[in-house]
Amino acid sequence: MVSVKKQKKALESTNARLALVMKSGKYCLGYKQTLKTLRQGKAKLVLIANNTPSLRKSEIEYYAMLAKTEVQHYSGSNIELGTACGKYFRVCMMSITDPGDSDIIRSLTDA
Repeated sequence: MVSVKKQKKALESTNARLALVMKSGKYCLGYKQTLKTLRQGKAKLVLIANNTPSLRKSEIEYYAMLAKTEVQHYSGSNIELGTACGKYFRVCMMSITDPGDSDIIRSLTDA
């Protein structure tokens, strides 16, 4: 079991990297856009909020497996993921096509 302090620190680290992606990289927010980037093979990383419906989550994971794309489960809800992206709306999932200056893909796959 991971302590609450470590979990919070990891979330803040992910949020900081996500903010850098939003500034300097390319991304798509939402289910339909994420599905589109996975089908085209452009997505490098997919982030899924923890309160995404399980059927939708498993469908995205299946498409990601076919596209050989990394899937990361964001430890916050869709409201928190939207806030981390700097948006004022809920985001259940997002795909990162170009990380820009951020090392989010390398850091999340190592963890």
